[in-house]
Amino acid sequence: MNTFQRRVLRGLLTAAAGMAAAMPMAASAAQQYTFALLLSTLNNPYFVAMKNSAQAEADQLGVKLLVLDGNNSSTTQAGQVRTAIARKVDMLLINPTDATAMSPAVEEANRAGVPVIFLDRRTDKGKALDFFASDNVDAGSTACGFIARKLGGKGDIAILLGVPGASATNERTQGCEAALKAYPGIKVVARQTANFNRQQGLDVMRNILIAHPAGLKAVFAENDEMALGAAQALQAANRAKGVTVASIDGTPDGIAAVKKGSIALDVGQQPALMSKLGVMAGYDYLHGGVPFVAVPLQLHVAGR
Repeated sequence: MNTFQRRVLRGLLTAAAGMAAAMPMAASAAQQYTFALLLSTLNNPYFVAMKNSAQAEADQLGVKLLVLDGNNSSTTQAGQVRTAIARKVDMLLINPTDATAMSPAVEEANRAGVPVIFLDRRTDKGKALDFFASDNVDAGSTACGFIARKLGGKGDIAILLGVPGASATNERTQGCEAALKAYPGIKVVARQTANFNRQQGLDVMRNILIAHPAGLKAVFAENDEMALGAAQALQAANRAKGVTVASIDGTPDGIAAVKKGSIALDVGQQPALMSKLGVMAGYDYLHGGVPFVAVPLQLHVAGR
């Protein structure tokens, strides 16, 4: 992000904060809106932070918020979209589990005239008023570029992939692979799915370490939960000191691990800000306009 972009971003954030402060009075005099917040899962601190922030903002604005847990199932989420449409909600805030599988449900909401806002992830098809997320491609590129430089451009690395089909998984992988093209001495020796889950991250990392008893120099985990599981596996195998772990999310546990040194880099994505701005944008749309505020990345680097 260059100096001009930073200035624009600061101005937008200031304006958004001022708008939020002014809205509660308007909300009390207007009708109460009902928003449905569809999260891919609540079994992850990242999305719990998103839920809590959205609820706080909805309370501030006098909006009734229905929070629905998709349990990482597109079938479940699609059913929740239909239920929300039947309940005649005023706004759908969706964090889709799968970019392709959830497209028909979003198109159904479009046909029903229910406005949609995407949070953190999006679908391949269907229209949304806005999309509040950090740049997942940039996040993946930042993490893997960091690893490559840390290794001096040479070494074997493993990638722990998120939920298959999720736009965040696709984009973080895309960014990582693009960054690694500049480092032909870096070899990806394992790409395995751990579904953004800590226990699966531990199990998958344990198997990777068995398959590669020597030589592995780094791990790129596409979220903090998988990174924390991988760090635990490395510690148990007495390999933690020799392997650099980089992650994406910026959850409290992830940042704590950076401070401890078990994770070398955590690219923070500010999920609480995403959902707060999503609720604000939805509310503002119902009054005639949609603000857009980019959610900036944050870097948490060990030793800084």
